[in-house]
Amino acid sequence: MNEEALQQALTDTQNLGEMTDADAVGTVGSPDCGDMVRMWIKYKEKDGRKVIDKASFQSFGCQTAIAVASLATQLIRGKTREEALSLKADDLSQPLGALPPMKIHCGQMVEGALKAALEAENHPQAIPTATQPPAPLSGMLADALADAGKSAGKVKIVLQS
Repeated sequence: MNEEALQQALTDTQNLGEMTDADAVGTVGSPDCGDMVRMWIKYKEKDGRKVIDKASFQSFGCQTAIAVASLATQLIRGKTREEALSLKADDLSQPLGALPPMKIHCGQMVEGALKAALEAENHPQAIPTATQPPAPLSGMLADALADAGKSAGKVKIVLQS
């Protein structure tokens, strides 16, 4: 992993926070480690195509998950739903270099949150998640974490403004 790229992504975190006018929201959590990522997506019409105008995220997780989510929100801008769906965890974390085995799940969580949001666009009442029941569309990530029964235990919360 490129530690310099990781530090840069953390120092200059992009698109952190809830998007109140999002077209779609996806949430993924890992009961094993307590990490959770929620991603919001907003579309626009451009040259007769519906593309991602902006994306934002919230994360309860390690620095790697935050860095990958930040990079992913930038990478998907201007892509169609189909183009963004084709992105894998390795594509989303590529600017950081190869993730160590213990951090691969960070990229997978971001990929899961992205896919959940992209799939939620067609099914707004059924937000898919990778490892837990659907989270509510409204509220903060902390609410979803508490609803998932993860209000106690080892959870690292990183807040940046």
